[in-house]
Amino acid sequence: MLQRVFRGIVGGLVLAGGALMTFHSPNWIYFLVLVGFMLLQSAFTDRCPLIMLLEKMGMRQCEAESRPESPAVVSR
Repeated sequence: MLQRVFRGIVGGLVLAGGALMTFHSPNWIYFLVLVGFMLLQSAFTDRCPLIMLLEKMGMRQCEAESRPESPAVVSR
């Protein structure tokens, strides 16, 4: 659930920034750069302020995401 909400919020921010840049002011590109930078840094550091905020608000990971992976089967 958390990942879906995260992707929905970020997708909305990108679409809103693109629309504002197109119809309001080209300076909204800086907002899109900030969103892109935050996504890039979270990929490297595995820390995302938005996910931390959503977790503090009580949102939990999906069961499939929080379940440990099964050990790999080794073929002989």
